[in-house]
Amino acid sequence: MATKSSKESPAKGSGDSRIADNKKALFNYAIEERFEAGVVLEGWEVKALREGKVQLTDGYVVIREGEMFLIGCQINPLHTASSHISPDAVRTKKLLLHKEQIRRLIGKVEQKGYTLVPLNLHWKGRNVKCEIALGKGKAEHDKRNTIKDREGQREVERVMKSRNR
Repeated sequence: MATKSSKESPAKGSGDSRIADNKKALFNYAIEERFEAGVVLEGWEVKALREGKVQLTDGYVVIREGEMFLIGCQINPLHTASSHISPDAVRTKKLLLHKEQIRRLIGKVEQKGYTLVPLNLHWKGRNVKCEIALGKGKAEHDKRNTIKDREGQREVERVMKSRNR
């Protein structure tokens, strides 16, 4: 009979659990496709992720020599980090995806206007995954429409909430 240890990841019993979201990505880009990629991390980074010490807002994905890298994702080290390592908060992290998917993304990114942005970091079992998206940058008027739609939705929710009382 297997017993659960206290050092298991927070997502062990709950399936997927989000670590961080990039809300700016959905505002600045029109999302075409989504992909789930593994992330190569160091030990201190995993511990910091468990504590939620991550910022994904300024992150973006680049493809170099047939490999994908996450740049600009800031993982702040804990104060209890080991003294024999020097943690770098904005270290470039390698993303793991199948070669066929990477080749397909290279073709799409070379087209005008397409870019790869990280949407979120989440636990999948004991592994950290990054959901990346292929998106096109929105024009300024599209962003204004997004704001207008969001405010309209809030107004509808307010009216419905007051009616239910």
